[in-house]
Amino acid sequence: MNDRQRARRPGGRSARVGTQVHQAVTDLISEHGYGNFTVGDVAARAGVADSSIYRRWGSLETLLTDVALTRLNAQSPMPDTGSLAGDLRTYAAQVAREITGPDGPAVLHLAVALSSSGQLQAGDDLRAERMRQLQSMLDRARERGEHAPDAFDVLDHILAPMYIRVLFGMVPLTPDYVDGLVDRLL
Repeated sequence: MNDRQRARRPGGRSARVGTQVHQAVTDLISEHGYGNFTVGDVAARAGVADSSIYRRWGSLETLLTDVALTRLNAQSPMPDTGSLAGDLRTYAAQVAREITGPDGPAVLHLAVALSSSGQLQAGDDLRAERMRQLQSMLDRARERGEHAPDAFDVLDHILAPMYIRVLFGMVPLTPDYVDGLVDRLL
């Protein structure tokens, strides 16, 4: 079996490089803001060659989209508690923790920047993935016989208020505030 036929191992060098590159992007966004660094800056910070980044991601925009989606999915997965109210409360609490955590504001700023940067595919990919995930949670609730809002209602009534508070420095997002957002939607 040659190297091309061998299955990739979860972990190992590839996973380490991915983690290092993702952290480098998050750190650079925190320090310099979106659009103020290059693939070379990311590579230097991560301790990898530029060619490794281009080979794996192809472009800075693709890398940035991957960082945002990976962080959102890892930190705020769609819960399945058995009830819509439980799912929404758990999800909202996860999002609140993520966007107010150490790297949260940087990742949130990245998601906003990608959505409005003229890199339409990157923003579209982020929105489509998050909406697909929200829709799966809402569809599960409907299958259980619960009345569920649409995904845009969740975005408008739960996510947007939290994002605005973090983007404009109006934190903290207390558990009571986050639960209140869910209560008002339901």
